[in-house]
Amino acid sequence: MDKRLWVLALGMFALGTDTFVIAGVLPRIAQTYGVDIASAGQLTTLYAVAYALLAPTVAALAANVPRKQLMLWALGIFVLANLATALAPTFALALASRVFAGLGAAMFAPTATGTGASIVPPERRGQAIAVIVAGLTAATALGSPIGTVIGGLNDWRWTMYFVSAIGAAAGLGILLLLKDLPLPPRVGFKARLAPLQDARVGWTLLTTFLGMAGNFLVYIYFAAVFSPVLANAFVFGALLVVWGTSGTATNLALARVLDRVSPGKVLLAMLLVLAADMLVLPFARTQLWSAFLVVAVWGATGWGIQGPQQYRLVGMAPALAPVLLGLNTAATYLGVTAAGLLGALGLHTVGAQGLSLLSAGIFVLAIFASRMAGRRIAAQPAPLPAAGLQAARS
Repeated sequence: MDKRLWVLALGMFALGTDTFVIAGVLPRIAQTYGVDIASAGQLTTLYAVAYALLAPTVAALAANVPRKQLMLWALGIFVLANLATALAPTFALALASRVFAGLGAAMFAPTATGTGASIVPPERRGQAIAVIVAGLTAATALGSPIGTVIGGLNDWRWTMYFVSAIGAAAGLGILLLLKDLPLPPRVGFKARLAPLQDARVGWTLLTTFLGMAGNFLVYIYFAAVFSPVLANAFVFGALLVVWGTSGTATNLALARVLDRVSPGKVLLAMLLVLAADMLVLPFARTQLWSAFLVVAVWGATGWGIQGPQQYRLVGMAPALAPVLLGLNTAATYLGVTAAGLLGALGLHTVGAQGLSLLSAGIFVLAIFASRMAGRRIAAQPAPLPAAGLQAARS
């Protein structure tokens, strides 16, 4: 395996850890700044909304910036922003630092994926992308639990130092191992948003948005929801490991299933199980063994949403795959943003024990959106027009 891919995957691991680890140290952050859990959860919300809104914008504006230079800038901003979070004397400054962390992530993630596909032979591009994306999914199984344990045993600020160190290591690897690369084809901002005019894309992205909103509504406030069984940092970390590893296993399994089973059917099964799991969660969260079980099912099915969604989007227009997957990433992080806001409202209205019931309702809406997407795709099988692509200027 090309070692340059592992360096890019390490960068994605840092980004993924930063996305998920805040939930693991949320009570300690709230205590440090004298705010409630709902307010502290907006650290994740601001990171997610910055990532979602800035990723397509940066990709369009930085089309002529050399890829290696852009990734080094991205990781530099990301590392400094996480250090700023750790050192922030006030909650307002901590919130501001999360916007810059989201900017760094928005600059790095799409660039790393495109770079990985360009540095290997065409027949190995799928494998290259899978390795890089694996860095993101590994963050749920390893990065977030490790960061949670570090924050639980010490001060939560050490968790942010941990994330910064991973980002710095990835930047060093890129500096040493990657050469300057040719610029990819340029896609303007207008062209990146053009697919949204197609109802097939719109309903599919709405499914992603709702699925991720339902998924992260509970995850962001994990500490509050599972407080009856979180005896120490190691139990917390173990639950997060179960959540992440079960999701990773599902994604590996789906790589074989999606070529033989309709993505709509797979998605329906995942969303139905998720809704049922969220309905059971208020009763399961009070015992450790049942909490582990419900978290395992939740992780497996929650992460199982993305595979069918990406499969659907690529099938609509293989030539526009990078653009469509970029829109799907934006929908994902807008869903995380909505989850942070709805979860904060839910904590003040229905309490931590009721958040999963809100998630179940959102998953029902996601089922409706998915069915509408499936009908539109079946009624209009012709691929999307690949318009608006321009050759990059060197």
